[in-house]
Amino acid sequence: MKNITEVVAALIWDKDKFLICRRPENKARGLLWEFVGGKRERGETKAQALIRECKEELDITVEPQTVFTEVTHAYPDITIHLTLFNCVIVSGNPKLIEHKEMKWITVKDIDSYDFCPADGVILDLLKNKGEF
Repeated sequence: MKNITEVVAALIWDKDKFLICRRPENKARGLLWEFVGGKRERGETKAQALIRECKEELDITVEPQTVFTEVTHAYPDITIHLTLFNCVIVSGNPKLIEHKEMKWITVKDIDSYDFCPADGVILDLLKNKGEF
């Protein structure tokens, strides 16, 4: 069995909209949409990794709260275990550092975007729960 890479991501809400980011063209799964986040490094908790990734990728400080869901997904090149946290921004305004684009979308908008395959289960949960 392949090694599983621990990945964390943030579900950041602003009223009825949540933040999504578009991957750069030159990365794996380029130009697909995703939740901000990344790989957990050795010695980090999931929350610490998420705080670091949000700072590096969007120049914001987040406060990870409850776990929204966890998903394991096998891509051809990597198998990930993704933990998605409900998060709030405690300082800063999101800036494009890593990503090509970012958008605040509603649950109704989900089907208008091509997301990374690992996010499919998450998106279905969001659609089934409806508006928050």
